[in-house]
Amino acid sequence: MVGSRVSSEKVPWSGRIVAVQPRIRLMRSFDERHHSYQGFVLRIDGTCGGQAGEFLIAVGEGAHEKHRFQAGMELVGQSVPVEDPRKEAAAFYKTSGLKVVKKTEGETPAGPPFLGVPPDLETYRRRGHRRLDARTYEAKCTTCIWGCRMPVEMIVDHWNPSRKQYRFEAFCYGPKSCACYRAGAARKVPGRKGMSHTEEDWVDEDATSHRGPDD
Repeated sequence: MVGSRVSSEKVPWSGRIVAVQPRIRLMRSFDERHHSYQGFVLRIDGTCGGQAGEFLIAVGEGAHEKHRFQAGMELVGQSVPVEDPRKEAAAFYKTSGLKVVKKTEGETPAGPPFLGVPPDLETYRRRGHRRLDARTYEAKCTTCIWGCRMPVEMIVDHWNPSRKQYRFEAFCYGPKSCACYRAGAARKVPGRKGMSHTEEDWVDEDATSHRGPDD
């Protein structure tokens, strides 16, 4: 995968969309969490800054509303390497000059993984998510519209908010009946003076309790 570079200059890229997933950040502070819904991440197979391979491009929700991105489309555009890789799942953001070179042809497979046009961000927020095992995400869910790899910023000491740790966590917004789904181990959030909070299963159950198994 093409990596990010420390530069504020626009980097030209082109290629075929392999996957579209939501761009969501997660802020944790012990047993509290807050989501920031920012747009979408495009996994592109093509050329970026003269390098061939797969790379991740962040785009805004407005761009998705206009172009209705989905796997199979071919695009060109320009983006800036992310300033802090700890805070972004994508390697490039501040995307401009987007043009659709070729639209998706043929029927979209039923899934999983689900490869159609992703819904708007409000739909993701309303659906809620369950934790997703990182190895399962990498093996089966990187192309699914319901998968999401979130950058997580953790405030370790709420009396000293400058003390932070960073990591990535995978989540699933998809149907509860998906055969690919694996929750993985419960997640622990570090706290002050060596304490930690374990996010129990009931958190996911509560977040998705309004959905049926196939919704």
